[in-house]
Amino acid sequence: MSYLVDHWAFDPFVILVAVLVVLHELGLAHLAVRSTPERTRRRRVRSLQFYAGLVVLLLAVDSPIDYWSREYFFVHMVEHLLLMFFAPFLIVASAPWLPLVHGFPVGVRRRVGRAVLLSDWARPLRAAGRFVRLGWISVALLNVVMLLWHVPALFDAAEQNGVIHIWLMHGSFFVTGVLFWLQIVPSHPFRPRLSTGSQMVAIIGTNVVMFVLAMSLSIFSAGSWYPVYDHVRGVSLSPFASQQIGAAILWVCGDFWAVPALVKVIRRAIETEGDLSTLVDRMLHRPMLAEPWERSGG
Repeated sequence: MSYLVDHWAFDPFVILVAVLVVLHELGLAHLAVRSTPERTRRRRVRSLQFYAGLVVLLLAVDSPIDYWSREYFFVHMVEHLLLMFFAPFLIVASAPWLPLVHGFPVGVRRRVGRAVLLSDWARPLRAAGRFVRLGWISVALLNVVMLLWHVPALFDAAEQNGVIHIWLMHGSFFVTGVLFWLQIVPSHPFRPRLSTGSQMVAIIGTNVVMFVLAMSLSIFSAGSWYPVYDHVRGVSLSPFASQQIGAAILWVCGDFWAVPALVKVIRRAIETEGDLSTLVDRMLHRPMLAEPWERSGG
């Protein structure tokens, strides 16, 4: 039980989450004034997903998960999955963007909006935003970040330096996770830029990358990759055994996000196309056959 109740942290991230909750609630209140009761109700339901995503973030970085990740590699893998997939998914699915923006005073909102959207100095920022929002760029960024941070030299550097660990490693996991899910889940006012078929390929391909990483850490390895875990005092589990458990978590838990996402995309596509055969024809770019009465001219 001490593993669960001890070693909770309180750091500035908790304050940031509290600020986001207050902004979101203010934005919901401001939007409710000009919205229908039904739309207000939908926003309130989505807000529960947003707050759940923030709770998952807090569990990843402030709970005993973060503490024990310094001693057990497999706990670190749990933390990475929460940061890359589960917390970003909940936040993107909740579409919190308009409530967060409307949480600011009108004057501030207008000044910042004009500065970011119209000023010359913000052109590079706008260009960078458009670039990372490109469909396959968003997917590639998540996969590249996931692989790079498991390179032993970079992983060990992050474990030995708190700034690198929190702001670079964890920050890049979360940001690229949000970009990835924006290509899969509609999140007003953003729409996925990938087609349905490309979304399926992105989900399956990312899961395959996780499988390859998991196999590299386990069945293709004869020892621990990460020297930072080799001399942790008081830990009876060997670094290689911990690494193998971590690989198993990557292998199995990848399906916990990939399979439901794939099923949802397929169902959404079938609803759009009308039936599965039409969906397959469109994905394979095959010409659609006309109905008999259309072919006969009747």
